[in-house]
Amino acid sequence: MKLIVTDDAHKWFVEELGIESGDFVRLFGKYGGSTNVHVGFSTGIQLVEPENPLITTVIDGITYFVEQSDDWFFTDYTLTIDRDDLLNEPNFTYA
Repeated sequence: MKLIVTDDAHKWFVEELGIESGDFVRLFGKYGGSTNVHVGFSTGIQLVEPENPLITTVIDGITYFVEQSDDWFFTDYTLTIDRDDLLNEPNFTYA
């Protein structure tokens, strides 16, 4: 698994969620919706500290992470988080 957070997405998280250096953003699979590779599940976000991280990406002191318990949703994928300019919200793409 690989986790990529673009500069535009990072800027969105900082501006919209008011996060700053030292904060944490958890990414997880949740029931309902879909992604480009999952049917019936979508990507959730939560501002909590990691307990047992599977992968982390740190930008400007902000840690984006996936927990080991969410391995089932993210394994074998590269997740790229970008910002959808039209909707002004994060766009999660799995490859």
